[in-house]
Amino acid sequence: AEMAAARLSGTEHRLVSLPLSRIRVIMKSSPEVSSINQDALFLTAKATELFVQYLATYSYKHGRGKEKNALTYTDLSHTAEECETFQFLADILPKKILASKYLKMLEKEKRDGEVREDDDEAEEEEDEDEA
Repeated sequence: AEMAAARLSGTEHRLVSLPLSRIRVIMKSSPEVSSINQDALFLTAKATELFVQYLATYSYKHGRGKEKNALTYTDLSHTAEECETFQFLADILPKKILASKYLKMLEKEKRDGEVREDDDEAEEEEDEDEA
């Protein structure tokens, strides 16, 4: 009843900070979706907003950025890598590496046919702090 009241009074957009029109476009990009109910659109937007808030809060609490009072990309990618709940984001939030290191990995892949990232993990974290 609350959502219906919100929809009727036109305050729905204030209850969610993500743009509903963009969410609708993303949802419609799926070939299985033909029409989108207003309540489904609102709930998807709100759930997305809460998920992003949870990801950011978790990453901040468990990351090194809190030392600088900041949430960093490294905090987010570390969460995606280490926390089982967020591991499905590992492809979207990969660990940052230097371009020179990436080129070396590509060369090694051509030689061995296999990429290994774990060899210089400590060195990589130092590089990120300097960048």
